[in-house]
Amino acid sequence: MATGPWDRLQGRHGLPTADADGTPGLPGGQDLWDSAAGVVVLDADLRYRYANPAFCRITGESEAGVAGRLPSPAAEQCLGTSTGLPAEVLADGVPRTRVTGPGGRCHTTCLRLENEGTVTGLMCVVAESSAPRLEEELARADARLAVPLTGPPDGGGPGGTVLGLTLLARTGAAFTGHDITVARHAARRAAVGVVHARAFAAEQGKSVELQRALLTEPGKPHPNLRFATRYLPAGSSNIVGGDWFETVRLHYGRTLLVMGDVMGHGVEAAVEMNTYRAMLRDVAAADLPPHRVLRQLDIAISETMARPATCLLVRVDPARGLGSFSSAGHLPPVVFTADGHAELVDVPAGPPLGTGVGGYELVTRSLTPDDTLLLYTDGLVERRGEDIDDSLLRLVRVRLPCTATVDEMVDSVVRELDAEHAEDDVALLAARFRPRRAHPAEEQPFLGGPR
Repeated sequence: MATGPWDRLQGRHGLPTADADGTPGLPGGQDLWDSAAGVVVLDADLRYRYANPAFCRITGESEAGVAGRLPSPAAEQCLGTSTGLPAEVLADGVPRTRVTGPGGRCHTTCLRLENEGTVTGLMCVVAESSAPRLEEELARADARLAVPLTGPPDGGGPGGTVLGLTLLARTGAAFTGHDITVARHAARRAAVGVVHARAFAAEQGKSVELQRALLTEPGKPHPNLRFATRYLPAGSSNIVGGDWFETVRLHYGRTLLVMGDVMGHGVEAAVEMNTYRAMLRDVAAADLPPHRVLRQLDIAISETMARPATCLLVRVDPARGLGSFSSAGHLPPVVFTADGHAELVDVPAGPPLGTGVGGYELVTRSLTPDDTLLLYTDGLVERRGEDIDDSLLRLVRVRLPCTATVDEMVDSVVRELDAEHAEDDVALLAARFRPRRAHPAEEQPFLGGPR
């Protein structure tokens, strides 16, 4: 099959740089060698494979020994490496053009090179701006702005969507040409900021709605249990997470409480969170002890190659006044007692779900209608740079009024630990036994003796 210059541009082994005698090794390369625009070829590691004299002149690179080197800091300004242009094109293959270089004096275009599906590198063309005076004027305009709104260099320019008007007025002398340049430049930057703010708000709204759609209300527990739940997305972030909770009705008035956290963030973590919930419902339907539920779930998840997740199960039995606990790498639950004090439940933390290792233990303790059980994800307590023991200590130091409802207690915990401003998503589930009403026959006084 015949090959031409562009076939060799796609070569698996990249392109040769200039030979020792200065002759370029690029096919048909005399035109590129003599081009007034800088032409450079980088391999997949972003090291030089070819550079013409114009590129060396524009970037200040030395023509000698350029092969195999990484671009110098001065060349990076023109290639846009500091803004990620070559890395972005290398990653997705979409050609891009950006304003680069000191004062925006260059326009750089990058194209990805491939050979039979294998990415071999990049070809970049660096052209000096045809209007250096305008770029210098804009640089001076930047110095006169207070806090300029920055954005992509190619956004908010002429021909874009009209977002509104900027009205300037002053008394005295008329506006000079320099003043008008400053105003136009500031308006373009403000427009870019508005576009980005609107896009961010839209994406954030979609992300939160997705999380809420996946994290639907848990199943209803038995009427003998009062419970409350909360889900707080992390600050103003539009990144969804994998925090989840669930309640499953069991036989004989018992309820299984579940709190889980899929590792990582993003839509994938949120979708896999929903997979965990669906599998758990199926396994829990067999009414196995919590540690055996975790074992079955661990086996099922490990076969799907889903991300690992921590999980805490508590099977509450109001009739017997018992709680049975088992943990897959999750933080321990807390019990708020009748006097409002808190204590951690010592539950051995087995491996996270999805590892296939197993080894989960069961812990049982008594619970009364005056106790409130709290399950939570790590976003509630963990803080950057703080030891986890100190984080848990802050939680057990919380004092809650004994007369508070379950919802009020959850709100108090959120407020006391400032969960609204946590760095990670926060999920909480609180439960308390509903006091059992005496049967009318038990309240009937005994009036007579034996017959």
